[in-house]
Amino acid sequence: MPVKSRSRQSSHSVSSHASDNTNFGSSSSVTLPVLQRTAEEKILNSDRLTLERQKLTVCPVIDGEDHLRLLNFQHNFITRIQNISNLQNLVFLDLYDNQIEEISGLSTLRSLRVLLLGKNRIKKISNLENLKNLDVLDLHGNQKDVDTLPRLQRLFLSFNNISSFEDILCLADSSSLSDITLDGNPIAQETWYKHTVLHHMMQLRQLDMKRITEEERRMASVAARKEEEKKRESHKQTLLKEKKRLTICNIARQWEIQQNRIALVDSLNQDKDNEPCQINGSAAYVFPEESRSLDTILSSAVQGLSVLESHLVEVEGDTLCLYGAGALECLDRNWSVQTAGIIVTVSFIFIEFDEIVQVLTKLKMKFPNSVHLKFKETNLVTLQQFNALAQMHHIEQLTVDPQGNPVVNFTLWKYYVLFRLNHFNLQKINGVKVTENDIVMAERLFGILAYVASSELPHYRMLSLFGESRRKQFHCLLEGKGKKSGLGSEESTNNRRNGGESTTRATLNYVTKDFHMEKLEEIKERKTFCQTYVKKLVKEAADINMKNESLQKLWPQMFIELVRDAVIEIRNKNSYMKLCLQRITDQKQ
Repeated sequence: MPVKSRSRQSSHSVSSHASDNTNFGSSSSVTLPVLQRTAEEKILNSDRLTLERQKLTVCPVIDGEDHLRLLNFQHNFITRIQNISNLQNLVFLDLYDNQIEEISGLSTLRSLRVLLLGKNRIKKISNLENLKNLDVLDLHGNQKDVDTLPRLQRLFLSFNNISSFEDILCLADSSSLSDITLDGNPIAQETWYKHTVLHHMMQLRQLDMKRITEEERRMASVAARKEEEKKRESHKQTLLKEKKRLTICNIARQWEIQQNRIALVDSLNQDKDNEPCQINGSAAYVFPEESRSLDTILSSAVQGLSVLESHLVEVEGDTLCLYGAGALECLDRNWSVQTAGIIVTVSFIFIEFDEIVQVLTKLKMKFPNSVHLKFKETNLVTLQQFNALAQMHHIEQLTVDPQGNPVVNFTLWKYYVLFRLNHFNLQKINGVKVTENDIVMAERLFGILAYVASSELPHYRMLSLFGESRRKQFHCLLEGKGKKSGLGSEESTNNRRNGGESTTRATLNYVTKDFHMEKLEEIKERKTFCQTYVKKLVKEAADINMKNESLQKLWPQMFIELVRDAVIEIRNKNSYMKLCLQRITDQKQ
């Protein structure tokens, strides 16, 4: 027989039907429901209380039930755990399928061993430090981080949107944990899921309600180690890529500073060289010291950059990538036959073309199978520079990136390349296939250029350009045999077929700035020598002329004195004869 409900300071009552002998009231001061059971109910279920599906939004105040060991709040709308701190004998608390967002109000329940919080809105576990006896924690169907508990044995984390193992890595420190469920989480779909969990939680006996065998544990350990090695290798590759990126950025900055310096110095030399500029109404000149101070400032800026490498050498598949001028030194290395043999493409980036020209001979020796050259930020500015590539053994492809190579802005640059490197039989330029019409057009546009160059060059210079095998061809040209109509194109066709460079094209060569400066220095030295020598000859001639003029003035008097002395000497014939005999005797002695 039910007993009427009693309220704590109540002004109105609210009833719910947990059982026939369970009644709720409400407290007007705190607006919380208060629960009391009849004596019969307490006798029938002395240590347990079930309040599921009661549409509760808060935990009611439970009077006189301090001895409860099991409390069930399943399938309600409770948002906060409260009003149960007095139930210090509670062992089993079921709050499944509510709307709880955080764990609180449990710090006094030191006897609690089972806590069921599945299908709530919990995002983080906290305030469980005092639950030293907790064995089972069910948190499936939540979203939250995971912490560790000292005596936790069974943990249910199904459907918690756990996507990374790092979210539950702290559980590896729990030596008491023996049973865990993670099914329904994103990590459970990963191939490494089981192996990784078992490797880090060796004490587990069950995973996702399935018993773990020793063979599975051993296989998991092996697979986990492989996965760790894979991750370490991936991390290593990531670090290498980042180092490469930073190094290339550093090289690019140094290149930009160098180009700005060269442009600025050239501008000063062009616009200010020996030209007065007005400063405060007076004339002033730009002296070499100013340029040197500018160089010093820019050099210090370069030194102030990152201490990363100033060049980079990298082999990617069949491509050798060279970044920065210092990378050219790699051609002096002892490359293995296998590595050198697989290099098909050589890419030059942030390197002056004039510096590249100096190592082309080494390049064709070190990498005999390289047939594709790439240039990016190399200061290719004139068509004449392409002449230097003729010394390569063979080229099938040429790629000149517009970035840092103004020469590609010339409309006819590709035709000039085809004309000058005709003996290579190029297949592609900048990724575009070369056609027979392109070759014909190149010959039509620039064919006369080679003839003019060979005609104007002195014979001795022509002979110095060729080897013995081609000097006969040159002699034929000199004799007029090569001037017949069509002979030039015939020679071009033969050379393309035989892989040799035409005689006339060989006269179109390229001299680097450094080599040109050396020649200028040599010419300057010769000029200085010639000037000194001529001055010496002029001085000697002037001295001789002065002596001659003096002789002409003195000669009349000198002649008279010579005649007078001779007459006086032979005046006494006997004395003169004795004197002559004496001179002869002295000469013999």
